[in-house]
Amino acid sequence: MTAVLRARGLGKRYRKHWALSDCTLDVPAGRVVGLVGPNGAGKTTLLNLASGQMAPTAGSIEVLGAQPAESPAQLARVGYVAQDTPTYSGLTVAEHLKLGARLNPSWDDALARDRIATLGLDPRRRAGRLSGGQRAQLALTVGIAKRPELLILDEPVAALDPLARREFMQALMEAAVEQRLSVVLSSHLVSDLERTCDYLIVLVDSRVQVAGDVDELLASHHRLTGPRRDPSRLPADQHVLTESHTDRQTSLIVRSDGPLHDPSWTVGRISLEDLVLAYMSRSGGAGARPALEALR
Repeated sequence: MTAVLRARGLGKRYRKHWALSDCTLDVPAGRVVGLVGPNGAGKTTLLNLASGQMAPTAGSIEVLGAQPAESPAQLARVGYVAQDTPTYSGLTVAEHLKLGARLNPSWDDALARDRIATLGLDPRRRAGRLSGGQRAQLALTVGIAKRPELLILDEPVAALDPLARREFMQALMEAAVEQRLSVVLSSHLVSDLERTCDYLIVLVDSRVQVAGDVDELLASHHRLTGPRRDPSRLPADQHVLTESHTDRQTSLIVRSDGPLHDPSWTVGRISLEDLVLAYMSRSGGAGARPALEALR
């Protein structure tokens, strides 16, 4: 597997607080990766480390086989769209494209201008007068027109209305396919990830809880419903993520790579949101570590 991002024991500490801890990842190239977790989980820290905006306190990270931001050539290989899809309010749309052309040696001016025309953005209009969705599309245009190999996006649609969010995600997917981009996308909106991402990373309490191909993760996680029982009596290869009980019934979300033979269980599929919430619900508990180790 060719890794677009490789981390080994990666950590970042701010004074006494670890914003990211013991992060070990191999993110495959050519995928659209969803990075999800609660506020304060370390998502932005990981993306800032990957884009070279900060240095790690512990461990190591490689992006596209090199140290992040180690040279202008390496910087040119990575596109980055930060939170709030930043643009310069005093610059026009056309001036953003001119700035992008000056700063990026592989800038594709035809691509940028075609996207602006398709989006119906007036090149003379200042960014400060654009809607939130238009500013997001302008930031995405600048990000992809530099022709990166990896595009990193940190919560790019969090403040957009549903229509603008859908249009942004559609444009992102079209660019990923047309340019064969690797994409790492951080978002709280699991519904967006479910439509666009084929690889998932769940980050909770500054640690990676699970990472893998979305289809494989969904195939190996199940909802079990049956007569009330003690989950500790399940076979060793069935790892319980969440459990709930009534007087007569037990409901579990488990991870198991093998078949489930017990006929007393009703076995159901789970959604990506169910999977994400199952790992997030283990926040702060020591029990999260065994499940993570079992998935590696």
